Amino acid sequence: MSSSAYFEAAKAALDRLEERSAEAIEQAAAILVDAIRGGRAVYSFGCSHSFMLTEEVVYRTGGLVLINPVIPHGMSMDVRPLWMTSRIERVSGYGAVLAEGAGIAEGDAVLVASTSGRNPVAIDFALKSRELGAKVIGITAVDYSDAVTSRHPEGLKLKEAADLVIDNAAPEGDAVVNVEGFEQAVGPLSTLTGVVVVNAIVCQVVKLLVDAGETPPVFLSSNLDRGDAHNREVLERNRHRINYL
Repeated sequence: MSSSAYFEAAKAALDRLEERSAEAIEQAAAILVDAIRGGRAVYSFGCSHSFMLTEEVVYRTGGLVLINPVIPHGMSMDVRPLWMTSRIERVSGYGAVLAEGAGIAEGDAVLVASTSGRNPVAIDFALKSRELGAKVIGITAVDYSDAVTSRHPEGLKLKEAADLVIDNAAPEGDAVVNVEGFEQAVGPLSTLTGVVVVNAIVCQVVKLLVDAGETPPVFLSSNLDRGDAHNREVLERNRHRINYL
């Protein structure tokens, strides 16, 4: 069955992700810890479906309070017509404007996701963030990126624009299930593997802080009886470096 084929492909992708990227995930967590200890901010950005990784880790149960979303104006799923998102993420220079407008500064940490890694907005966002003094962690599909040409005017890809690259282990074209009698593959993997990447980073950040005797700023579920009070307190304590309130 095609549904079971997707389960098998997903499990294989997660195994491949751990094999390829476990070390880079630990390195990414160390970058975030350095920013947190230095009183700096953490940001997350992606265009179109890659923004789902940001939505996963911002204002999230069990997630770090400190991760700020950078809204991909014109490139999210509420844009109409939706085809504009694909056009806008190819606009050179726009990513730099978004990074500058986000308030990214020296010592901050920035997550940038782009599965193909070929479009200018994500690349320019990463480049500008580094220019502003931030450490940039790029989350991309290396096999996919290697199989396509860059759309950036300088021929760059996200993996060349970031300080650290995490391979999300999605294949060229992203979709993985072939249905007999139908040419187009279905069942993309990059959201699944990307969400695992960002949550694994958060888990490792928390471990590093706890091992050092520090209390990580983490959300509780607001549906727990003590959740609202806990979240109000931790938000207020970290208000100086969060911008989504």
